[in-house]
Amino acid sequence: QVQLVESGGGLVRTGASLRLSCAASGGTFTDYVMGWFRQAPGKEREFVGQVDRSGDDTWYPSSVEGRCTISRDNAKKLVFLQMDNLNTADTAVYYCAASKRGFYTGPRNPRDFFSWGQGTQVTVSS
Repeated sequence: QVQLVESGGGLVRTGASLRLSCAASGGTFTDYVMGWFRQAPGKEREFVGQVDRSGDDTWYPSSVEGRCTISRDNAKKLVFLQMDNLNTADTAVYYCAASKRGFYTGPRNPRDFFSWGQGTQVTVSS
């Protein structure tokens, strides 16, 4: 079983950038498609994007495409979410998650992911 721990959240101003990290331990990291989700107060968990097992392919929903970049370092068992030009609508708790299911280009359901981190808070102020 893989354990995930996110870091890098914080309070930033509109227009700023943040890079979130997710460290994995246990399991075989390259077996997993890695995803990022976020959840704002009173809202459902929202898919932010994913990266395939090798790190060569990613997919993002239109809500964040062009502002978010996901990458991974398989040697260090890390996955990253780079977010640029942040706005107040990006305020949420951000979670990384691991999936044993295959990568495909399209939005992912949280039920596809079997392991989750505890989340890291991102707050964007105007």
